[in-house]
Amino acid sequence: MGPLVVLLLIIIFILLVLVTRIRIVPQANVYVVERLGAFYKAWGTGIHFLVPFIDRVAKRVSIKEQVVDFKPQAVITKDNVTMQIDTVVFFQITNSVQFAYGVEHPIAAIENLTATTLRNIIGELELDATLTSRDLINTRITETLDLATDRWGIKVIRVELKNILPPAEIRDAMEKQMKAEREKREKILRAEGEQKYQVTVAQGEKEAKILKAEADKQMAILKAQADKESVILRGEAIKEQKVAIAEGEAEAIELVQKALADSLVKLNEANPNAAVLQLKALEAFEKAADGKATKIIIPSEIQGMAGLAAGIKESIITKDVSASADSAETK
Repeated sequence: MGPLVVLLLIIIFILLVLVTRIRIVPQANVYVVERLGAFYKAWGTGIHFLVPFIDRVAKRVSIKEQVVDFKPQAVITKDNVTMQIDTVVFFQITNSVQFAYGVEHPIAAIENLTATTLRNIIGELELDATLTSRDLINTRITETLDLATDRWGIKVIRVELKNILPPAEIRDAMEKQMKAEREKREKILRAEGEQKYQVTVAQGEKEAKILKAEADKQMAILKAQADKESVILRGEAIKEQKVAIAEGEAEAIELVQKALADSLVKLNEANPNAAVLQLKALEAFEKAADGKATKIIIPSEIQGMAGLAAGIKESIITKDVSASADSAETK
């Protein structure tokens, strides 16, 4: 093997070593680099080069938010009830160097710290308070863990109680209690519904009676007004009838008086003699005697007029005979 081949092999080996020492750090990751066994640098996102045989990547750290689900822990409440509680911890690494060198097994450390903190908090609470104080327990555990893990470069964002499992006999008792409470609420709701139904029915009947009474009242008022208007109209009709009759009688009397006055005027204009006047007086007496009176007093002038009437009758008869004779001779 010639020296050129050896040189070529050496060059290829050096290139391979150099290529293998190139490191590309992905997004949301940090590489902790040691040089000769001591911390050298924390590499962020990008391309980096390790010095061969001197530098090495001691730890690859993800700075994304992480979730760890711990197995159930046995805890005892203040009233000596043993229960199982499992927790979920949300955390984020904020300092990769402290996380790499601060604690040997950080997840195990967080788990143990969560368990001890949970026991301390639950030990101060009774069973009922434990079951109804999830938010309080979560807040207290988060504050305690965040304070304790700060020197490890870990930020505890929140802690959630996933399950709280009391003993079986307590769960049975709680279920019976809840069943009794539900039945009690059901009876109360049914009674309240029945009460509201009866109240609604009573109010409806009351309003119906009030409306009927108001309707009867309005009907009576309208009937009274109609009767009143009918009486008024009937009275006005009778009044108008009487007025019309009175006006007719007045007009008739006026016409009779006018006719009598006209007859007197014409009689006066004709200049009647005494015989005609006596005849008119006799006609007037005839009308007076035509009534229902049983006794009639005849004036002395009328007694004399009887003879005058007989004379007039004879003269009329004589005139009729003479007229008949003249007509016969003419023929």
